[in-house]
Amino acid sequence: MRTRRIGDVQVGAIGLGGMPMSIEGRPDEQRSIATIHAALDEGVTLIDTADAYHLHADEVGHNEALIARALASYGGDTSDVLVATKGGHLRPGDGSWTLDGSPEHLKEACEESLKRLGVDAIGLYQFHRPDPRVPYGESVGAIRDLLDAGKIRFAGISNANPDQIRQANEILGGRLVSVQNQFSPAFRSSEPELELCAEMDVAFLPWSPLGGISQAGELGSRFAPFAEVARDHGVSPQQVCLAWMLAKAPVVIPIPGSSRPETIRDSVKAVDLELSAEELARLDAA
Repeated sequence: MRTRRIGDVQVGAIGLGGMPMSIEGRPDEQRSIATIHAALDEGVTLIDTADAYHLHADEVGHNEALIARALASYGGDTSDVLVATKGGHLRPGDGSWTLDGSPEHLKEACEESLKRLGVDAIGLYQFHRPDPRVPYGESVGAIRDLLDAGKIRFAGISNANPDQIRQANEILGGRLVSVQNQFSPAFRSSEPELELCAEMDVAFLPWSPLGGISQAGELGSRFAPFAEVARDHGVSPQQVCLAWMLAKAPVVIPIPGSSRPETIRDSVKAVDLELSAEELARLDAA
């Protein structure tokens, strides 16, 4: 596995998104743990989760606890695995998503995530989504306080625009290490944020890089150039998509969600796929 940098640590250039293992349509726990173990076998050292990745109101943090169990039961060394989680998004249990970016909630959520992950400090803690009822600076200020207190090792933000990225980095005293935004062939409006992260040398973590749980398998049929380039290389359109993202900037670390060992095994092969300038241009225009 080739590596890229978050903060002062190297992680695999392809991460694993844990959400599909805990929300609607999730598999049984045995398959989920097998998926996480397969990722570790392939050299994945960044696993992304959130306390809001769950179904029912009484199982907040389902995905965090699942990842903790998978890491504990893995036969190899997991000391270099960076687990990234998030706070500030909530799921009441009726399928909806709500927000609470108050400093009080974020600090309480971090404490609960620490317990579920079974760690003294969270590797990467990210403010999940801006809450329009709370000034952005107050929410990020809570993340700064957690960083200063040693509750988290690194601080990041998610679903942020360029002004929020700059503001967060200022509030954090230049210690912002990552921005996690949606980015895929179908969703490219985060290109300005990606470019800003490249300028700032901040990791950019595309979420739903393959188009989301329900559409990832249809990527090639929805975007013909990705299927065409995939045929030329004898690989999957999904590999082409991730290789295209990796080529955009050295700070890009895609985190494709997976709930099957075979899909994450396919995804990590993207690190070895070299695309020509002509191919990248075709994909950009798709």
